[in-house]
Amino acid sequence: MSKVRRVYAVPYLFWLVLFVIAPVVLIVYQSFFNMNGQFSLTNYVTYFASGKYLTMTFNSVWYAFLITAMTLAISYPTAYFLTKLKHKNLWLLLIILPTWVNLLLKAYAFIGIFGIHGSVNNFLSLFGIGPHQILFTDFSFLVVATYIELPFMIMPIFNALEELNPSLISASRDLGANSFETFRRVVFPLSLNGVKSGIQAVFIPSLSLFMLTRLIGGNRVITLGTAIEQHFLVTQNWGMGSTIGVVLIIAMFIVMFFTGETRKGGTRK
Repeated sequence: MSKVRRVYAVPYLFWLVLFVIAPVVLIVYQSFFNMNGQFSLTNYVTYFASGKYLTMTFNSVWYAFLITAMTLAISYPTAYFLTKLKHKNLWLLLIILPTWVNLLLKAYAFIGIFGIHGSVNNFLSLFGIGPHQILFTDFSFLVVATYIELPFMIMPIFNALEELNPSLISASRDLGANSFETFRRVVFPLSLNGVKSGIQAVFIPSLSLFMLTRLIGGNRVITLGTAIEQHFLVTQNWGMGSTIGVVLIIAMFIVMFFTGETRKGGTRK
């Protein structure tokens, strides 16, 4: 590395150490202390021996899986359709625009939409369907979480589809493959790296959602993110909160391992 490159790398390394490595080290360190400030493995024993925490872990993984699956089911056809449009960059910008709005504002907007006197119930009343409790349900939580995560799944898939070599599709057609076979054997396999990147971008944050579980799910949806918030802000049991954070970090690395891009020869990227 040249001297100039080393100088340019200093801010990046400073940011990496201060805002990425140091917080992780602090969380791991804090997880080994109980509420009395004594070094102990009590937090880990409590976590793995408690049915409550194991249930929350299962709920977190399950809801993250549902959110990711719903997001993928919507995002792939959307990204594929965008690549066929004339003004694709304009449409892509419209999809990205909601990410510029604060998450809290979007959550409160959906509270108004799904509320008893909200837009959805007002629309249903036109057909004689009485108001229903849509807010504070699993359905509303999954819908809102899916909506918020959509751009983060569409973008990598769109980029992967855009990078496809058109000559490969033409060759598939020349060899007699129809549109479905071309998609199944050429387009989809070559866009899997985009799908994997999208899964990482959606599944990992979905594991630790806590704001939506409170505002949209009404605390009916209990996840590890909710538990971390409670331990740090309510019970002041930072050791237990850090322990759950360590579990989420490990889960993040597991997801990244299984969804990492692969090079030729089977090595991971």
